[in-house]
Amino acid sequence: MYWSKFFIPTLKEVPLGVEAVSHQLLLRAGLVHMLTSGVYSYLPLGFRVLRNIENIIREEMNKAGAHELLLPSLHPVELWKKTGRNVTLAEVMIRFEDKKGRAMCLGPTHEEVITDLVQSYVQSYRQLPLTLYQIQTKFRDEIRPRFGVVRACEFIMKDAYSFDDDKAGLEKNYQLQYTAYQNIFERCGLKTVVLEADSGAMGGDISHEFMVPAPIGEDEIYSCSSCHFQGGIKSAGDPSNLLCPKCKSGRLEKQVAIELGHIFQLGTKYSQAMNAVFLDATGKQKPIIMGCYGIGVSRLIAAVVEKNNDSKGIIWPKEVAPFDLEIVPVQTSDQAIMDLSNKFYVELQQKGISVLFDDRDESAGIRFKDADLIGLPFRLVLGKRTVSENKIEIKNRRTDETLLVNIDEAVNKIAALLN
Repeated sequence: MYWSKFFIPTLKEVPLGVEAVSHQLLLRAGLVHMLTSGVYSYLPLGFRVLRNIENIIREEMNKAGAHELLLPSLHPVELWKKTGRNVTLAEVMIRFEDKKGRAMCLGPTHEEVITDLVQSYVQSYRQLPLTLYQIQTKFRDEIRPRFGVVRACEFIMKDAYSFDDDKAGLEKNYQLQYTAYQNIFERCGLKTVVLEADSGAMGGDISHEFMVPAPIGEDEIYSCSSCHFQGGIKSAGDPSNLLCPKCKSGRLEKQVAIELGHIFQLGTKYSQAMNAVFLDATGKQKPIIMGCYGIGVSRLIAAVVEKNNDSKGIIWPKEVAPFDLEIVPVQTSDQAIMDLSNKFYVELQQKGISVLFDDRDESAGIRFKDADLIGLPFRLVLGKRTVSENKIEIKNRRTDETLLVNIDEAVNKIAALLN
């Protein structure tokens, strides 16, 4: 992609009133645009990151045996009355009446809708187990949207639901999802802390949260400097005065963390309320046993940026980066330099490497600053002096290291670095 033909509206200054580093950089690097408080557009660069994260999620969910579908965002409130969550989630539900006078809402989550769907088609134990998932927009009337896309009124979520005929089946599916979540976050370049959690309004007996320590977090975890334990602490006192539960000697330090994923063993809460039943092998009617598994897809972008940046800008992990590499010709007025840059542009793409070519008629200084800001993993720099010596520069954005390589070896070298 040529920068001059793409849409990357970078900003020199930090927008007023924007506190979180990730929020600042997402706006400055031209990945998102705020329409109003808690509502964001994903611009082309941000959309590419979003799609990369979604593809990672899809690969891991499919590997775990889940099947993708897409559920509606418009829900009849009548459906929510069956579980009583029209009251439980009343504060965040965005409700209205349609032209027929029916009470409707924009879906804040989809447990009721998926249970209604499965109830319509699954009647026998032979149709179980079943795991379905979607990547869908959710709507919640947040009183206080915070930190950009982290706590927004409109956000993208991956939600999966498992349906089993017994508890053992639920536990097996739960473990599959647990492992899939670990793989997803690792591939996104994030080290998570997994905590046993309160199921809250979702219901169920067992749940786990996947947390990442970050200043934009709204949850707390505790760490031990002696044995590197990290986890949640349930105590009536101040946990900072407690000894580590693992090594029994180190003191605990509190950190704030952002919740990226939450998984639940729901049991029969929704299936009983909505009459989602099946006939077992003996012909006896039983409620389907359910699990629920959610990932905040759009907040994942913020978490990745929050954990991968420096004073110059974003430093994207390879798997989520909008492009693998940026080509920056130092002298755009030099035809020989531009011809060589275009040659690399073609050859790298033929190798399956995604490339952003900064061909703008701007100073090298401006283009280098923008390159640091948007933070692609590698940068190929072509200047008169180095090219005259049959060399070009390959810069690693994360380590800030620069390699000088022969022109005819550059493509293979870049491919090796990316792999």
